[in-house]
Amino acid sequence: MDNDPMGEIKNVLKKGQWRSLIIIAVLVVLLLAFRPWVQVGAGERGVVQNFGAVQDKVLNEGIHFKIPIVQTVILMDVKIQKAMTDAASSSSDLQDVDLSVALNYHIIPDKANLVYQTIGVQFKERIIDPAIQEVMKAVSARYTAEELITKRPAVSTEMQEALTSRLLASNIAVDAFSIISFSFSQTFTDAIEAKQTAEQNALKAKRDLDRIKVEAEQTIAAATAEAEALRLQKMNISPDLIELRKIEANLKAIEKWNGILPEVTGAGAIPFIGVGEAIKNK
Repeated sequence: MDNDPMGEIKNVLKKGQWRSLIIIAVLVVLLLAFRPWVQVGAGERGVVQNFGAVQDKVLNEGIHFKIPIVQTVILMDVKIQKAMTDAASSSSDLQDVDLSVALNYHIIPDKANLVYQTIGVQFKERIIDPAIQEVMKAVSARYTAEELITKRPAVSTEMQEALTSRLLASNIAVDAFSIISFSFSQTFTDAIEAKQTAEQNALKAKRDLDRIKVEAEQTIAAATAEAEALRLQKMNISPDLIELRKIEANLKAIEKWNGILPEVTGAGAIPFIGVGEAIKNK
């Protein structure tokens, strides 16, 4: 029986190719099964665990390799998040106050592993909401109900500072805080409105009184000035001035005379009959 060396070589090569393909396929299956890499997305951090133990290293954004079976990576969102919270509290004058606030916060990126290790992923329910409730009640108890309205910026600032200090201990940073609304009992609201109305009426009355006072002062000043003018005129009157005023009056009367004398000047007077004609004929 003749052997074909070339055929045997081809068979070996074919077997080798199949083995290589099988090995590559097994490797691909293993890679897909164990996934020895992890992708950390934008605004995320990766918390590395070795057999469940949280490690000090925090993975930044991008693709990172991990040891299959040994290591697992937990993704933590470190973007700014918003929490809306309502709370019922009391003011220092024992008025019921309902507050609604908004808080913007984020996990400190480099401390994401500590947040996961000490709090977990439910940090909003476990830390954020209780902190807001406690701070709102503590701060509002230091102000009267009226001050909560009139000093709203100061109240908001004090609440934000208290929350910042409290949450920083849990490696959570406060970005912004704002009071959305205050609401009080209907009785207190009516009392505030009545007080504001009374203050507005009092202010209007004061403005009217000030206006009347100014007008009276103006009238007195005008009368005083007129009396002073009359006094000065009286002081300047003399017999010569009176005579001069008479002469000026006679001159004005002469200027207005049309040159015709009256024919009869009155009972018992001598009539000037025809005098006007005589004057015209001259």
